[in-house]
Amino acid sequence: MNKPVLIGLTGGVAAGKSLVAAEFVRLGAYLIDADVVAREVVAKGSLIFREIVAEFGPGFLLADGSIDRKALADLIFSDANRRAALNRITHPAIRGRINELIDEYCRVADRPFIVIDAALLVEGGLYKALDRVIVVDAPEETLIERMKLRDGLTEEQARARLAAQMPLDEKRSYADYVIDNAGSREATLEAAARVWAELKAQSF
Repeated sequence: MNKPVLIGLTGGVAAGKSLVAAEFVRLGAYLIDADVVAREVVAKGSLIFREIVAEFGPGFLLADGSIDRKALADLIFSDANRRAALNRITHPAIRGRINELIDEYCRVADRPFIVIDAALLVEGGLYKALDRVIVVDAPEETLIERMKLRDGLTEEQARARLAAQMPLDEKRSYADYVIDNAGSREATLEAAARVWAELKAQSF
């Protein structure tokens, strides 16, 4: 089999990337989830963990000594400077681990696509090395309601998280495909299947 094609999957907070990613896995893709990689990179005792504690202090640790992700998220989504500091610490390590996983999957090469699911795919520059980019989209008010229901956020917190990311209109401009997740789960899965079929039909 040829080297797997690299597909970026991104979108706003609560846009539904995980739903689309799971469907692509079901259809036969490898998946690299940047959130999972980030948790691995900041695991207790790691170099990045120690750098985060040095930067933000022990007040952001839970009783078991691991990072209090919710408290840290509340801080960085309300303070652009602190968010930039965290990104400087974590992003190089996350990119490095994602590249390692890509290399591992390319050596096996038994699936047609590697999907990289990353909220900051564009902002972090990951998209530049990929063959195609898919943006999962939904109206801003829908995203806010989902965050309030799913994450227990206030309206203010939800809007702050959206404001911390690239505007959705700008993010869509990087997309080869846009999957609308404003409607039903079934409609989103059907749209994902259509994109998959189009990708399979292309020559890379």
